Amino acid sequence: MVGTTEFADVEQWAEGLELLHSRIAPRFARSEQRTRALAYLKGLLSPVKRKNGWQLAEQAGEKSPDGIQRLLNNALWDADAVRDDLREYVVGRLGGEQAVLVVDETGFLKKGNKSVGVKRQYSGTAGRIENSQIGVFLAYASSKGHTLLDRELYLPKEWAEDEVRRREAGIPEEVQFQTKPQLARKMLDRALAAKVPCKWVTADEIYGGDRNLRRWLEAQEQAFVLAVTSNEPLWSDIGRGVRQERVSAMVASVTGAEWQRLSAGDGAKGPRLYDWARVKLERLTWLGEDEVRWEHWLLVRRSIEKPEELAYYVVFCPVGTTLQELVQVAGKRWTIEESFEITKDEVGLDQYEVRRWTGWYRHITLAMLAQAYLAVTRYYAAEREREKGGT
Repeated sequence: MVGTTEFADVEQWAEGLELLHSRIAPRFARSEQRTRALAYLKGLLSPVKRKNGWQLAEQAGEKSPDGIQRLLNNALWDADAVRDDLREYVVGRLGGEQAVLVVDETGFLKKGNKSVGVKRQYSGTAGRIENSQIGVFLAYASSKGHTLLDRELYLPKEWAEDEVRRREAGIPEEVQFQTKPQLARKMLDRALAAKVPCKWVTADEIYGGDRNLRRWLEAQEQAFVLAVTSNEPLWSDIGRGVRQERVSAMVASVTGAEWQRLSAGDGAKGPRLYDWARVKLERLTWLGEDEVRWEHWLLVRRSIEKPEELAYYVVFCPVGTTLQELVQVAGKRWTIEESFEITKDEVGLDQYEVRRWTGWYRHITLAMLAQAYLAVTRYYAAEREREKGGT
């Protein structure tokens, strides 16, 4: 299985997976499907090259993929309930009050037009417009590790409005078109309602540029560092009175002395150093008597090698938050990118062969659970090594 060489006792590792499976076992109506769900998780964590129906069936000792397909398509179990079990597991093992919730999307390249939500659309995975499905994800990043926490399939408007395609793909009646930021809010709402311990939310420009999402987070008193484009209009007072200006114009007011060289965290080649500065923003919406506890900033990142390359973030944070902390939060976005890479490369997130709504959510949820198990076991294996070193 993936990663077993990191643990001194492979049997103990396997037992841990069975304990995790015991969390979700009550979600399955029949014992046959409970057993098959464990086999599915083991298959996802195995060294099998392709995590498709045939390969996973062979890994489980089954003669055909029929049982695997029933698990994903027809068996009685609730993928959302398993998602909640996953969230509880992650919080219990990796939770921390300083943690960051990270939103991003990833593409799943597909052939044909039958897979639910598929269309020719921009996929960051491919870096171009491709025939693909897009999943919007929520990740959890703490000092103990990071892993995917929640998921939603983006359903393009033409799919949402096509009754024939909806029926063929098994899309529930209550599911309507929602933008990617709306899907992000849906997942964030679930996490906050479940009291997932966290201090920050971060995401790229697709989500940071959505004012409704920003206002909603403010109403929840949830701090954020959200990327925006250079054209984003924001309210500031930089010597010309309170007015709305584009981000790019505000940066021109930053003097050389205001830039600080700081690390956004360690990368493969050491500290990820950039020059950083921030500009105070004015607020035109209020939180009432507690308003003085919060403030807005425009955070700017500048490349050291190419100073013309800038990145921008809108910040909502408690008064007194340091620039260093904001930089660290902005740097957490890489954690979801690494989670996508691990979950695709090691546990087959993108290797499913289902076309319908239910099948997509079931496979994705079990793959996320497998990746969460890897994140937890790797953290505690590293902790054991540190303890050995200390003695």
